[in-house]
Amino acid sequence: MSTATSVPSSPAPEETELKRAISGRLLLFFVLGDVLGAGIYALVGEVAGRTGGAAWAAFLVALVLAVLTATAYAELVTKYPDAGGAALYAHRAFNRRTLTFLVMFAVMLSGMTSAATLSRAFAGDYLDALFDAPELLAALVFIGVVALVNARGISESVRVNVVLTTIEVLGLLLVLVIGIAAIADGGGDIDGGRAFQVEEGEAVAWAILGGATLAFYALIGFEDSVNVAEETQDPRRSYPPALFGALGIAGAIYVAITIVAVTVVPVGTLSGSSGPLLEVTGRGPLAVDDQVFSVIALLAVANGALLNMIMASRVLYGMSRRGIVPPVFSKVLPGRRTPHVAIATTTLVAAGLIAIGKLDQLADTTVLLLLLVFSIVNLAVLALRSDVVDHDHYRAPTWAPVVGVAVIVLLLTQTDGSAWTLVAPLLAAGLALSFLVRPGSEADAVRVLADDPGDR
Repeated sequence: MSTATSVPSSPAPEETELKRAISGRLLLFFVLGDVLGAGIYALVGEVAGRTGGAAWAAFLVALVLAVLTATAYAELVTKYPDAGGAALYAHRAFNRRTLTFLVMFAVMLSGMTSAATLSRAFAGDYLDALFDAPELLAALVFIGVVALVNARGISESVRVNVVLTTIEVLGLLLVLVIGIAAIADGGGDIDGGRAFQVEEGEAVAWAILGGATLAFYALIGFEDSVNVAEETQDPRRSYPPALFGALGIAGAIYVAITIVAVTVVPVGTLSGSSGPLLEVTGRGPLAVDDQVFSVIALLAVANGALLNMIMASRVLYGMSRRGIVPPVFSKVLPGRRTPHVAIATTTLVAAGLIAIGKLDQLADTTVLLLLLVFSIVNLAVLALRSDVVDHDHYRAPTWAPVVGVAVIVLLLTQTDGSAWTLVAPLLAAGLALSFLVRPGSEADAVRVLADDPGDR
């Protein structure tokens, strides 16, 4: 699918204050852990509620969009292997400080709304299976613990991610084994035909697209990963196989899990639960106690939240280093070398989102923010084709970002209206901040961002 180019010997990594602790293998786990820690544990029931039994098709459509946009990210992150991600690409391509700030703000918000979504999921049915706790309080305590791990260090964070990702994958394999055993055993609510049914009263295509918009939330981990480019060893080689490998693995697991889930459990039961996979693991001859699987699910959700908050804090850090926001956000802890001011700020905002938003609204808000960002990234990769760099890099097929933009526009028409009610004021606040936060002249900010990372 790509025209990736590899170099026998690539230039030395750019100098950075952050520690380059993420190898190619750790990066694969980083992306995979971010993807798997979200939708399949928290939102498969919500997707089934919108689409019907054919929820697997919604995940498949979402996967296609994710792969299309990932080609653009793979080219840009290997061309410009620097922290900043989508905001940096937008600034290089369009040279507009306000647009850069809004992209940065949207990406950062998406990390925080996603972490808030997962905090709500953490404090829902999965936690209830272990003990009773006030949902809001549990979610807020959870996001505070995530912040402490984030501040501890990137090495510790990615090692925790490897352990939790392994648990996530084993947990999903357990769901498949239990579900398949239940199907083989027969009886009860088993119905193989449900996987080919759509929501009553909906046309097939629109039902699938409606579910795909929310299902896309389950595949947004690749965006988080480009924001740790400065902490990745040899990012020009590492990113393409990590991005596409993780998406392929996650996509295959998602489709298999969804087919099994809707076959074993009625759609209404799945859609009514904030811990939908508990409905699968509690059925059939190999059923396990809810408490056992809840521990696995909680660890998976925690992993996704951790990676979301790593991304959000690194976006804020990266833009601070480039003069888009005040320099205080680029301060790092001595010894730990983590951006503690950025971590504290993004955690406080996430806590506010937890307090005002519900699970499905926060997930829809995350998707909407990233669809807007991804449209800019797909356009940026085309606009930057004329920018020649002094090293080889991955090159996306030209048609991929074009089709990506078209699919994004189609999905935006299916976005739930409640997400706009949260996104609109958030982006309005970002627009206001873009005019208030001016550490230097606009020309200086443009110059800093436009410089090659190696020139600093």
